[in-house]
Amino acid sequence: MEFALLAPWYIFLFIGAFDWGFFAHGLISTENAARVAAMYNAWKNTPTDQNTACRYAWMELQTAVNVPSTLPSCSALPIIVTATQVNGPDGAGAAQVTVEYQTQQLIPIPGLINGQYTFYRVVKMRI
Repeated sequence: MEFALLAPWYIFLFIGAFDWGFFAHGLISTENAARVAAMYNAWKNTPTDQNTACRYAWMELQTAVNVPSTLPSCSALPIIVTATQVNGPDGAGAAQVTVEYQTQQLIPIPGLINGQYTFYRVVKMRI
């Protein structure tokens, strides 16, 4: 009897934890993808190398859901990658890589968790 009354709450909590786990993994993967792409562009002194930044970001996002199995163009969601050259805080040149990743549509919990998120990360590395 008691389980029947609590079962909807247990299911609700399970769905929330399940969704949150996917979203947390997507956020961490997006941060890593931006960092790795910026590190490569800064290391090779090619801050505007869009194609290589896209490839490295895609390789980091391979374990996240909603990522194509073949290298995308990185100009449309679920993965958008841009690489530019900017000035760092010290005035020296820096490579800036922006990665935008859209998660897969999961089960929304109204008022708490949306069904889908788009994560956006920007990383600057001195050349």
